[in-house]
Amino acid sequence: MPALLAPLLRPVTYTRWVHLVIGLVFAGVVLLVYPGTEGVSTGRAVLWAVALDVPLLCLVALVPGVRRGEGVQARLLLAPAREEEIGVAPSAGWADRGRTACWLVARVALGVALGVVTVLAVRTVAAEPLLAPPAAFALLWLVVYAGRLQLALAVRLLGPSGAERLAAAEARAERLLERNRLARELHDSIGHALTVTVVQAGAAREVADPAFRERALEAIETTGRRALDDLERMLVLLRETPDATAAEQPGLDRAAELFAAATAAGSPVDARIDVRAAELPGVLSREAYRILQEGVTNALRHAPGAPILVRGAVDAGVLELSCRNARTGRGSSRKGGGKGLRGVRERAVLLGGECEAGEAGRDGEAGPAGDAGADDWLLRVRLPLRLGR
Repeated sequence: MPALLAPLLRPVTYTRWVHLVIGLVFAGVVLLVYPGTEGVSTGRAVLWAVALDVPLLCLVALVPGVRRGEGVQARLLLAPAREEEIGVAPSAGWADRGRTACWLVARVALGVALGVVTVLAVRTVAAEPLLAPPAAFALLWLVVYAGRLQLALAVRLLGPSGAERLAAAEARAERLLERNRLARELHDSIGHALTVTVVQAGAAREVADPAFRERALEAIETTGRRALDDLERMLVLLRETPDATAAEQPGLDRAAELFAAATAAGSPVDARIDVRAAELPGVLSREAYRILQEGVTNALRHAPGAPILVRGAVDAGVLELSCRNARTGRGSSRKGGGKGLRGVRERAVLLGGECEAGEAGRDGEAGPAGDAGADDWLLRVRLPLRLGR
C-alpha cells in the first residue's frame, strides 16, 4: 500500500501536472479563438487542435529563445534533481529548432490527452458518484505516468546537443587542468618553504652557535614571507578577481633567491645558469623556476646538508636544466617518485619536453632508482624554446 501511495504524495508529481496543464491551456486558447468550441464534439475539437496547433508550434519553435524558456520551465517543473540533463541554451541550429518543435507538439499533445481523460472521468463521476474514489486514484496515477513520459521527452528533446556536450566537456577539462596547475603551484611553493623551514629549525636546535641560530631564524622568516606571497598569488587566482591577471608568478630571474635559501638551510648550492630569463618565453621561465624549486626542495628533504649542483643552459633551441646532489644515506630513498616529481614530468610534457629523474653514477646519466652503482640523485629536464615543438 505505501508503494502505491508514495508517488502520489511527491511534490514533483503535482509540478509535472501543472506543466501538463499549461500545454492544455495553450491548445484551449487556440480553440477558443478559432474556430470556437460551441456545438463541437470532443473528437472534432481534438482534430481542430491538431490541425491548428502543430503548424503554430512549429513556427514558434523557430525563435531561438523559445528553447531556453522551455528548458528553464522543464527544469523547474519536471526535473528539480536532474537539471543537468536538460539544456537551457537557445537554439543554435536547425537541428535544435526541429527538436524544439517536436517537444512543443509532444507537450501540448500530452496536455490535451490528459485533459480529455480528465473530462471523461468527471463525466463518469457525475453519472456514478460511487466511482469517484477509484476514478480519482486512477487519474492521479495517470498524471504520474504522464509526468514521467514528459520528463523522458524533455531529456531527449531539450537535452544538450552534441556541440553543447562537447563545450561542457571542454569547460570541465579546462577547470580540471587549472585545478591541477594550482595544486602543483601550491605543492612547489609551500612544500619548498616548509622543507627549508624544517631543515633550518632542526639545524638551529642542534647547533649551539648563537650566530648560526640567528641566521637560521632569519632564513625561516624570509622563506615564510615568500611562501605567504606565493599563497596570496594562488588565492587571487582561485578567487578569479580582477587582480588575477596581475598575479605574477616567479620566473627564472628569481632562481638566485631560491639557491640562497637552500644555502642558508645548510646545503651549499653550486649554480651556473647560462641563460637570461628575459630571453625565455614567460611561461617557460616560470615553469623552469618551479622545476628547479622542486629539485632543490627534494635535495633538502632527502639529503639535508649535501651540496647541490645546478646547471642551466640553452643548446640547439632547447633549455636544459639539471639539479644533482650527493646522497647522504639518511632519507635518500625516492623509489617511484612523489607528487613533486610527477608534477615536474607533467610540466615538461605540457611544454613539449622531457624529464629524467633517478640515481646517477659518475658518468652523470640518470639511471633506474635503486641502481647499485649510483652515487648521486639527478633531475634533468629538457624544454624546447619553441613551445610544443
